[in-house]
Amino acid sequence: MALDLFAGIPVTEYAAALKWYERLLGSPPTFVASDTEAVWELAEHRYVFIEQRPERAGHAMHTIFVDDFDALVAQIAERGLDPAERETYSNGVRKATYRDPDGNEIGFGGAPL
Repeated sequence: MALDLFAGIPVTEYAAALKWYERLLGSPPTFVASDTEAVWELAEHRYVFIEQRPERAGHAMHTIFVDDFDALVAQIAERGLDPAERETYSNGVRKATYRDPDGNEIGFGGAPL
């Protein structure tokens, strides 16, 4: 069975959110679906998208597990964004959580050191 995943993030102001997510994800969107929706392909068949939906903004919670956690967090810092929270779980797994201007949470996780 083929499967594509689209994880949505509702935002209040599309233009401001677009700039913020370009900084967080390190690139412009893979494609723009409409005047108020942009999509990034994070890996084959795995997408995250923002959509202007002010009535729902601020409630998304997504975590993306990556191979090189430290490098990614450093790259995001170079683009001017720092995590709102950093955690290390009892099993050593690490997580950095970023919050967009609406309060949506995008976390990046990494394996123990």
